Amino acid sequence: MSVENSRPTLSINLLGARQHWLEGMLRHEIGTHYIRGVNDARQPWHGSEGRKQFGLRPANPTEEGLASLHSVLFRKQPYLWRAALLYYTVSCASKSSFSELFHSLQQFVQDPSVRWEYCVRAKRGQKDTTEPGCFSKDQVYLDGILRILRHRHTIDFPLLASLGKVSYEDVEVLRKFAQLENTRIPHFMHDLNKYQNQLCHIMETNQLSDEELRQALPD
Repeated sequence: MSVENSRPTLSINLLGARQHWLEGMLRHEIGTHYIRGVNDARQPWHGSEGRKQFGLRPANPTEEGLASLHSVLFRKQPYLWRAALLYYTVSCASKSSFSELFHSLQQFVQDPSVRWEYCVRAKRGQKDTTEPGCFSKDQVYLDGILRILRHRHTIDFPLLASLGKVSYEDVEVLRKFAQLENTRIPHFMHDLNKYQNQLCHIMETNQLSDEELRQALPD
């Protein structure tokens, strides 16, 4: 997703496009990032000065965590392996060279070209890739996923979408200031019971428990 001539533009590499991947990608990019971006533009905290005035937390890891959950929301087997692998890759890259990272990922990614892409993502921006070091942003996906699942019973998801690019932790504080007229929520949030059941299905499929999440992410 990029902005061209003031218009959000989605570019898709059709070589790797598959039906279920494409559906998840659209929920990720349009159903989450685009809709939250449009809604954000209607809010009094839009822009860096507005965010500073309201004392907002960074949008990540909520933004990418929410988008990542939506990527697998309707899959029969909504595994979170990609977010986990991105997190693991960054962790390994911080301690190893590009070559060492490439070889260590072979146990999880057999295709050399796909493994190369993971390594490039983790090492991008580094001047000397023979040295340990990483670009750590890719860890926000799993971080955000686990935090949202941890608090899924208390988050007002339609309001989280309507408020724009804000953290789930700021939702209740911003509620009384929100401009909700003409804001949008994604279609898959219209039935909240179904949405919550899908989040529970993601938990079960990935063998996560509420107790584990409470221990990993205490209040």
